[in-house]
Amino acid sequence: MDPPREAGTLSAGGRLWLSVLAAGLLALLAGAAWLEPDESACGTHWQLGLPPCTVRTLTGRPCPGCGMTTSWAHLVRGEGADAFRANAAGALLALAAMLATPWLLLSAAAGRWVGWAPRGMPLAVAAVLAFGIMLLDWVRRLFAG
Repeated sequence: MDPPREAGTLSAGGRLWLSVLAAGLLALLAGAAWLEPDESACGTHWQLGLPPCTVRTLTGRPCPGCGMTTSWAHLVRGEGADAFRANAAGALLALAAMLATPWLLLSAAAGRWVGWAPRGMPLAVAAVLAFGIMLLDWVRRLFAG
């Protein structure tokens, strides 16, 4: 029988999961650094071999996700204004990934949450805010042309 863990400590599986999550975020950030931001803010993902946005192709208008890849490519280069112009929610997600990656790695290495232990309600509020920002930014881009 395993001895009881101290409150706030992470199991070996939890530490592995945080490491895998951090590695995934790091891979996304490295991929964004490898991509060259498209000037139109909607074609950066083509460099990955992905097709054009179906919504944009059919309607001529951007979808809520248009510009996300471009926003990540701008943000990893320190081009915050261009990142938010391309897609505000994407820029916030990239910023969250940049902040979360070292935090997850430090927490995994320490075997406990470093600085802050995530809880359901704050994470849910953050997700709802990010979704709301995505929708508001989409409306802005729809009317901006």
